Amino acid sequence: MTAPDPAAALSALAAAVAQRIGADAVVTDSDAIAPWLTDWRGRYHGASALLLQPRSTQDVAALVALAAAHGVPLVPQGGNTSMVGGATPPADGTAAILSLRRMNAIRRVDADAGLAIAEAGVILSDLHDAALARGRRFPLTLGAKGSATIGGLVSTNAGGTQVLRFGTMRALVLGVEAVLPDGSIHDGLAPLKKDNRGYDLNQLLVGAEGTLGVITAATLKLVPAVAARAVGWVGVESPHAALELLRLCEAATDSIESFEIVPAHSLALVLEHIPGTRDPLAGPHPWHVLIESVASDTGAEAPAQILERLLAAGLERGLIRDAAIAASEAQAEALWKLRDSISEAERASGPALQHDISVPVAAMPDFMIDGAAAVEVAFPGTSAGAFGHLGDGNVHFHVRAPAGADRGWVAENSARISPFVHDLVVAAGGSISAEHGIGQMKRDELARLSSPARMHALAAIKRAFDPDNLFNPGKLVTLAPARADQ
Repeated sequence: MTAPDPAAALSALAAAVAQRIGADAVVTDSDAIAPWLTDWRGRYHGASALLLQPRSTQDVAALVALAAAHGVPLVPQGGNTSMVGGATPPADGTAAILSLRRMNAIRRVDADAGLAIAEAGVILSDLHDAALARGRRFPLTLGAKGSATIGGLVSTNAGGTQVLRFGTMRALVLGVEAVLPDGSIHDGLAPLKKDNRGYDLNQLLVGAEGTLGVITAATLKLVPAVAARAVGWVGVESPHAALELLRLCEAATDSIESFEIVPAHSLALVLEHIPGTRDPLAGPHPWHVLIESVASDTGAEAPAQILERLLAAGLERGLIRDAAIAASEAQAEALWKLRDSISEAERASGPALQHDISVPVAAMPDFMIDGAAAVEVAFPGTSAGAFGHLGDGNVHFHVRAPAGADRGWVAENSARISPFVHDLVVAAGGSISAEHGIGQMKRDELARLSSPARMHALAAIKRAFDPDNLFNPGKLVTLAPARADQ
């Protein structure tokens, strides 16, 4: 369904929503809308004269039905922290932004059952606080925890630094409430361990990036709060040694929550550009690993003892060149700051193309070395490297511009370099999107590199749920225009 006059359709929808839901659900002031028209990286810029802000699932259902009746596409948006332009409206101004930020209630925290029910607009850090107040925690965290919302995290199947132990958002979602494109409400919040009623609609909506339904709430898994933790920083010779160390840790304990790999040049950039940072080890090392061990039971073996034993075994096997374990929470946070500041340090050092990719864990060491070398040969003057979640096969593969390049380098070179990187990823049996989603940034690359079977299935599912392409159009998958006789 295409509105013959998009401006008139938006105006009519605004009036209908104001009458049905209330005037406070409608925002038409351009200055108020402006901050939500650009992705947080500043790469994608959209246009819209209408922002809608419901307060309840029933409001969303009514609003979706009205939008369908007026032929107006909707772009769901939470904290607007998408890394791939997944929450930015199209540039043609035909769509309305559907903001879920006012739906920010934590409906339930059940410490005994180990679950929470949070609405789509709940900020991740607020959920962390609510769970901790009940002696539990939600085991997913990321740099944008102060602005990212639950609806967006579910819709993008977000990852983070604790995937090694607890999995991605998909593994932490026990139930979903969502409004479908026809305005009906899918109530799947019950945390059923067994449910064989055909297709799993909850899991279909997780990672769908708002193209199949608007997530309004989710039932989420909680785990016991951390009673103690230990964080270590380890110098290693290569990613291969790091992987062997990971295997040693996994065989010995289930307490390891994070296992992050950092190359020497990334650490050097952090030390150069981030005030208050210092190298934890006495001498230089080609690669570094950050390891965190956690205990939830005060009666269990102390994480520091576990980590000391594992590092001693790694030293004995020749996997470790040097290591240090944080002696306090302040030192632990300082070690994590080294890892978490890499992207900020790279931005300060100059432009770079960033790729969120995954390959099988066993193949990651070779990919990190050979992939970087291949890029540097193909594009002289660039420097390539990878850091991140070695334990789950997901690294951030960055290609930095030649010295002296200006900020325009990214736009000028992304069409050449990113496909080259993605071809290397696919050749290694990997994925061009590990945890950030597809959005609009990787949509064409997904189509280019995926099998016909995958693309046919994605398009068929999208058309079945949303035949008029009104939910987050232009993201994830592009629908061919329907034939006139359909």
